[in-house]
Amino acid sequence: MPTSFTVVPVEAQGEERAPAERDGQRQEEEEEEEDGERDRGSGDGIARESSPFINSAEMDRGNMYEGKNMALFEEEMDSNPMVSSLLNKLANYTNLTQGVVEHEADEDSKRKEVKVPRMGTFIGVYLPCLQNILGVILFLRLTWIVGTAGVLESFIIVFMCCACTMLTAISMSAIATNGVVPAGGSYYMISRSLGPEFGGAVGLCFYLGTTFAGAMYILGTIEILLTYISPSAAIFKAEEVGEETEAMLNNMRVYGTCIIILMAVVVFVGVKYVNKLALVFLACVILSIIAIYAGVIKTAFDPPDFPICLLGNRTLSKRNFDVCAKFIESNNETKTTSLWRLFCDSSLLNATCDDYFTLNNVTEIQGIPGIMSGVLTDNLWSTYSEKGSIVEKKHQPSVAGSEETKLGGLPYVFTDIMTYFTMLVGIYFPSVTGIMAGSNRSGDLKDAQKSIPTGTILAISTTSFIYLSCIVLFGACIEGVILRDKFGEAVNGNLVVGTLAWPSPWVIVIGSFFSTCGAGLQSLTGAPRLLQAIARDGIVPFIQVFGHGKANGEPTWALLLTAGICEIGILIASLDSVAPILSMFFLMCYMFVNLACAVQTLLRTPNWRPRFKFYHWTLSFLGMSLCLALMFICSWYYALIAMLIAGCIYKYIEYRGAEKEWGDGIRGLSLNAARYALLRVEDGPPHTKNWRPQLLVLLNLDSEQLVKHPRLLSFTSQLKAGKGLTIVGSVLQGIYLDKCSETQKAEENVKALMGVEKTKGFCQIVVSPNFRDGISYLIQSAGLGGMKHNTVLMAWPQSWKQTENRFSWKNFVDTVRETTAAQQALLVAKNIDLFPTNQERFTEGNIDVWWIVHDGGMLMLLPFLLRQHKVWRKCKMRIFTVAQMDDNSIQMKKDLQMFLYHLRLNAEVEVVEMLENDISAFTYEKTLMMEQRSQMLKQMQLSKNEREREAQLIHDRNTASHSAPAVKASVAAALPEKVQMTWTKEKFVAEKHKTKDSNVSGFKDIFNMKPEWENLNQSNVRRMHTAVKLNGVVLNKSQHAQLVLLNMPGPPKNRKGDENYMEFLEVLTEGLDRVLLVRGSGREVITIYS
Repeated sequence: MPTSFTVVPVEAQGEERAPAERDGQRQEEEEEEEDGERDRGSGDGIARESSPFINSAEMDRGNMYEGKNMALFEEEMDSNPMVSSLLNKLANYTNLTQGVVEHEADEDSKRKEVKVPRMGTFIGVYLPCLQNILGVILFLRLTWIVGTAGVLESFIIVFMCCACTMLTAISMSAIATNGVVPAGGSYYMISRSLGPEFGGAVGLCFYLGTTFAGAMYILGTIEILLTYISPSAAIFKAEEVGEETEAMLNNMRVYGTCIIILMAVVVFVGVKYVNKLALVFLACVILSIIAIYAGVIKTAFDPPDFPICLLGNRTLSKRNFDVCAKFIESNNETKTTSLWRLFCDSSLLNATCDDYFTLNNVTEIQGIPGIMSGVLTDNLWSTYSEKGSIVEKKHQPSVAGSEETKLGGLPYVFTDIMTYFTMLVGIYFPSVTGIMAGSNRSGDLKDAQKSIPTGTILAISTTSFIYLSCIVLFGACIEGVILRDKFGEAVNGNLVVGTLAWPSPWVIVIGSFFSTCGAGLQSLTGAPRLLQAIARDGIVPFIQVFGHGKANGEPTWALLLTAGICEIGILIASLDSVAPILSMFFLMCYMFVNLACAVQTLLRTPNWRPRFKFYHWTLSFLGMSLCLALMFICSWYYALIAMLIAGCIYKYIEYRGAEKEWGDGIRGLSLNAARYALLRVEDGPPHTKNWRPQLLVLLNLDSEQLVKHPRLLSFTSQLKAGKGLTIVGSVLQGIYLDKCSETQKAEENVKALMGVEKTKGFCQIVVSPNFRDGISYLIQSAGLGGMKHNTVLMAWPQSWKQTENRFSWKNFVDTVRETTAAQQALLVAKNIDLFPTNQERFTEGNIDVWWIVHDGGMLMLLPFLLRQHKVWRKCKMRIFTVAQMDDNSIQMKKDLQMFLYHLRLNAEVEVVEMLENDISAFTYEKTLMMEQRSQMLKQMQLSKNEREREAQLIHDRNTASHSAPAVKASVAAALPEKVQMTWTKEKFVAEKHKTKDSNVSGFKDIFNMKPEWENLNQSNVRRMHTAVKLNGVVLNKSQHAQLVLLNMPGPPKNRKGDENYMEFLEVLTEGLDRVLLVRGSGREVITIYS
């Protein structure tokens, strides 16, 4: 639908303002510009996406502010230019070849101006495609394929291959017209559509295909030279009968190596001459095809004279005799011919001859009876044969000879390889490749988005017509035995196609020779550039050296590698063996072009807007299926090897390659698959058998946005081993608009550390005015749908007793409460900096589990998961449980062992008895210290002004009277950092080893001695008693354990005792190196059932 634009000038309002007003405004504008110099972002301070049309350094700022009509938007002009500026840049933009640099990023801003491309559809796309598609197979093998497979099966072979390339061309046209395609052609299209992994794998496969195509063309060149032009030039001669094939292969290897060196030198020295000669090579191809059609027309009224000599129904090779007869009459005398001497032991008429020769007559028939002869009916059906069998004419009478007769040495035409349908497909397919020639020249086209689809599809249509018509015409004009005679031995060593051509067979011979030479040169020119494009993209690290070249950009190192790989094909030496190899690589490339188009169409990505509209995902899918089928039809083992090579490259790029974001379809496919899977996952708790800890890891960052405790991520990767969900979260205090850059920096730092620690998961940084609220937001909202965390992992706040961090314990206790409210499990790692890194290995030791209360089985599951990792693999698992006075310890141990047996867990079991005894003085003293500290913390919660006022009052009193004890107490309260918060280790050990048999009266004496104990909260005393007793038992058994897992008691319901709760936990874990406090989510996470 056409759209009309009307440009209306907007009159400047208020042009007659006072000069003073204008001066004032100019001053304000200068101030605004100075502010803009300080902050170059947009009005909201957010950096914009880079674009060739936005944030251009070349844009003259003075032009932006000339008019005042856009003053409302002037703050955003730096990042968002006016529409007029944008359209001007678009108008000046040309799709020049940008090498391998992405079209979004113009890295070479000083690039010299190049000539505007002028090539149209015919010169730029149609002719190059025609030249690349028509080639060596048409001249050297098509007649043999028709004779072997028959007209009908040959038609099927050609139709399948042409349909495959036509469907691929439709998909390629859609991709090529969906934006600008720089150099790199098919590699660029696939990599930008399917991602760097697929792009690199298929790009290298396409490179290998192009390189082996060069080898195939060179082998074709030598075959034409040594078989049809100058057979005497052969270096190796067959000394014995049957060694002709081996001698020919050795000649191929020697001549091929010489030609590959010569061609590499030509490409290295003057690649521009190769491009100039392309037109000459193309002319040779076109003239040869015209000669074939002219010859076919001539056969209708004047067939050429190419007689074939048959013995019975067997075809004879005319290389060693001239007269097709057993004997001739000369001067009334019967003389034997040279043919007689080949089959008999002497030239005499009574000589002993071959049985078959004696029983059968020698006949001569025309090799090319002509299009009107009706020979087509004889050539309709296939004639497959074994290797070394004689080429025989159908329906020709013959008498079988003796079976013992040796055929070697007799002048028959033999087949050199075993033939079957699938093998012929592999040999033929390279003749339809070359459809990418147009897309590779996209930078030189006047209108690439119009020329590529039109030219490519027209070229495929033309060549398909040529191939299909040639099959029918060959079958209708040429005798079947000639068609099956691969090297033209029955027609004096002439090229079979040449015998049909007019005016002379040499038109085809010379034309095909130059055609194959040119195609080989072009392969050696194109393949190194493709490798250079892949190398410079940086997605395959080990080939980056091939991105370098001469000063003018010629890929020297890539050319050397290409020549080396080409030499492998030359050493194979057989054209029929090399053709299926390159068929695999081309088919794989075409398959992924179709896949790219299908994926993009099905995903309906907003950027998928091809100008070429005649495509559909079903056509792409059909093309992809046909390519895959042809791969396995040609050769299933070659197909598997090609897929293995591509798969290895894919995994290598995925593992080692640089990450690229190219907006590729696979990324979109992953998003669609993730969305589908998320919708399928029930938004509820999973079954107990499927439960695994999905972690939310809460990290603390320092002022530089670096992670304070990296070992927390090490422990995460040891616990998860890459399985399940991991969300690494952190909170920055402040307002998001102010902290935007810091958030990005923090996210980069956390992701970098996750990469180092091999923690696979997601990073989420939250900015909140309040640290506690930020943690709450993460616990509530992290994750998506059914993929939400069920466990929170955090480090123990080591500095909770320090006055400058007086709120850390409060945040910690609130986090514990919120995880409980959210029905999530909680893991708290104490002394996290002592935990092992991923590189450490424990060769011995224990993981001790202290199972005090049942919390759903988390304590059992965690050691099992940890022992899957290399760090903890050699540690043994021990489970301790506590027996009270009324419990039967022996029965408890048996029950626990049976429970672990059903859980399929291997662990030592021990039941620890805790006898009821009196509360020690140490416990009371601990409780007293705790409550005193609690009182002090409450006093510290005064406002800042009150604290300052109180400090001033204390100072005044102190100066007035140095001896007042109240003043000392006030100073102690005002300067809390001087207060001894905890007991020393010596005092702790001394109290712990006091005698346990003190009588009650002794404690009453102590009560009498310390009356302040009587005022203690008895609930706190009991809790402290439990913590001290349990700590003593744990230390006794697990002091040297590598890790201790312990039930984490819940916080008190009364919030007034929160600070006491921290003290209880501190006492409970005192003296232990590595502790993991575990608090279950209230649901079963481990089961004995299958």
